[in-house]
Amino acid sequence: MEQLIALIWNIADDVLRDVFLRGQYRDVILPMVVLRRLDALLEPTKEAVEQEYKSQIEAGLADNIDEEALKDESKQTYYNISKWTLNRLKNQSSDNNDINYANFIEYLNGYSENVKDVLKNFEFYAKVKKLADNDRLISIIERITDPRLNLTDRPAIDPDGLPLPAVSNLQMGTLFEELLRRFNEENNEEAGEHFTPRDVIELLAKMVFEPVKDNLPKIISLYDPACGSGGMLTEGRDYLLNMGVIPNAIQMYGTEVNPETYAICKSDFIIKGVDPEGMHRGNTITENHFHNKQFGYMLTNPPYGKSWKEDKKKIYHDKDLLDARFNLKLTNFIGEEEIVDSTPRTSDGQLLFILEEVDKMKSLEAQPQGSRVASIHNGSSLFTGDAGSGESNIRRYLIENNLVDAIVQLPNNIFYNTGISTYVWLLSNHKQDRKVQLIDASKAFDKLRKNLGSRNCEVAPKDADDIVRIYMNRTECEANDDVRISSKIFDGDDFRYYSVQIERPLRLRCRFSAVKCDELLFDSSMMELSKWLYQTYGDKVFSGLEAEVTDIKEYLSENELKLTDKKFATLVSAKKWQERRALQQAAMKFMHKVGTAEYDDYNLFLALNQKANKELGLKLTAAQLKNILRTNAVQDPTAKPVIAKVLKAKNKDIPAFLATYGIDESLLPDYGYYRQTDGTYVTYEADSDLRDTEKIPVKEDIWEYVQREVKPYVAEAWINLPVTKIGCEISFNKYFYKPAKLRSLEENERDILDLDRQSQGFIESLLKMM
Repeated sequence: MEQLIALIWNIADDVLRDVFLRGQYRDVILPMVVLRRLDALLEPTKEAVEQEYKSQIEAGLADNIDEEALKDESKQTYYNISKWTLNRLKNQSSDNNDINYANFIEYLNGYSENVKDVLKNFEFYAKVKKLADNDRLISIIERITDPRLNLTDRPAIDPDGLPLPAVSNLQMGTLFEELLRRFNEENNEEAGEHFTPRDVIELLAKMVFEPVKDNLPKIISLYDPACGSGGMLTEGRDYLLNMGVIPNAIQMYGTEVNPETYAICKSDFIIKGVDPEGMHRGNTITENHFHNKQFGYMLTNPPYGKSWKEDKKKIYHDKDLLDARFNLKLTNFIGEEEIVDSTPRTSDGQLLFILEEVDKMKSLEAQPQGSRVASIHNGSSLFTGDAGSGESNIRRYLIENNLVDAIVQLPNNIFYNTGISTYVWLLSNHKQDRKVQLIDASKAFDKLRKNLGSRNCEVAPKDADDIVRIYMNRTECEANDDVRISSKIFDGDDFRYYSVQIERPLRLRCRFSAVKCDELLFDSSMMELSKWLYQTYGDKVFSGLEAEVTDIKEYLSENELKLTDKKFATLVSAKKWQERRALQQAAMKFMHKVGTAEYDDYNLFLALNQKANKELGLKLTAAQLKNILRTNAVQDPTAKPVIAKVLKAKNKDIPAFLATYGIDESLLPDYGYYRQTDGTYVTYEADSDLRDTEKIPVKEDIWEYVQREVKPYVAEAWINLPVTKIGCEISFNKYFYKPAKLRSLEENERDILDLDRQSQGFIESLLKMM
């Protein structure tokens, strides 16, 4: 096998050098290896296929070829109806490269659609043209058909009379995977995006199949929604075969968005004699290709930290999410079920793949063993996103529906193109308990002798066995010299929390001033810019600045000030300037009416100005009056709180609030309702600058937590219960991080004295001078 691989590897250096970049060798050599293997397997039935095709043409079926009949004659899942084979192309080659190119294209076009699909996604036709133009096409055909390179399923004799063994489908698959591995390791910058190291895949396969090896269904469906070059699927299949599962019992499905890696995946399947029809080239996020199928087992390493901004446009109509996979049924804080859009932020779509996997799980009715999933993600999947965000809601859904069996932290630097922490999510819809196991295997690795990009270590077989044993036995343990793994088991509720908003009253000190009133002339969201505009163009702003637009935009560009079209239109709008001038003039009238005395009670200041509004006949709206008063006010912790509402004793809101949240009336002040001597309730306006959010574990009582952790430090705080959200996050650091042990005073003293001796008593002399 090593000799075959070396012969093929040398073709790249000998034939492709100076024609293709080194990183492009893979996309020429792999298709040629596939073609040589298919060509060799079709040789024994070539005449039968030609005869069947001729018969169909004579029967008038040129536009409706019976592909199944051709496959029956070829005894393969593919065929070639051209007159050419690779050996005929070599033996009948011409000195004219154009003729050789035309013959080779005729040969390629003779293949069945499943093979041509592979070649098109490799963009192989363009590469063939480049080979022909550089006088390398016949050279590569000669090398791939070299009699010393036997890629057939029949024994052969080389030119020196030495026997060459047959190559089985299994051996051919191994050869193809080894070539792929070598190319990926050479191009390690790109490798991690499509290629997961074999030791990692083997670990995932073990964790998915080992616990159920004695209870597998008769037909095993295996799916990868981001299948890349197919490693997860083929390794999963190999693991099942080694367990004694018959090949026909395994069905494989996958989706891959990148055309080259899709072609590699499909090639690998064809070479191994595996039906490739379950492979789909497409975008898992925007296309629910397998919407009518479910799968028993899933292995995947989807892209993480990758933007899906463009994909989002395809699954939304305006603001409406069109794809039901990403709508989740969740219960809100007061126990009401809601259908929630749970798409994460557009900068990272990795958790959408988990939702795809959950959507494709087989029900227990369809498969009593349930479905099992192993999906690799980075740390963002565990903790990014506040309560109510898409990420948090996805975690909530998984935990609350008891789908998370375990999460395993892998060693850093285990992948080719990233050194960040990665985690395996193990999901199941047929768990034996409602617990979640966290396994820290970050130290369970052996160093590689040579780095491959960012990859500098591997999961050794013993470590993999230890991880699987600890997982299957639900063992809690601390890492030690023999077993480099820690494990802890939790209730799902240990990861869920209430996001509780803590409010404090807004306190304002108020006083009219001409300077503050003048500020109302300018747009508060673009204060400096609108001041510049007025200083530059004066009263023109009130009549229109159409003639000045070019100059204004030039000023913005020179000063690197960026405005949206909407913002710019607001900035130069004469109508907006007129509205603000009217408000400024009204403010001056209020100042002359009310005076410039200072008030530490905004409520009194408001009442005076409401009266003035009527007396002056200004008819300002409540919002306009508020704008004037707030412009002439500043926050002051010694001022009186601003009243938001006064509720009558018989107001229905109070009983409704008590009933909804199950609160005793005596505790209303802790929730922002303050009873007055006349029986009314007062609520205060919250100061957004003093607002705080507490993450309170769902196992704790919110009121008790606030009394213990907040009230002793901020007596006037209250709980804004209606905006409470439920969040979910999983922190490995919280449960496994161990700070480095602090050095003792003796150690520090010894080191200082050592340094002093090295510096010939400098420290001691310095201390004597002080």
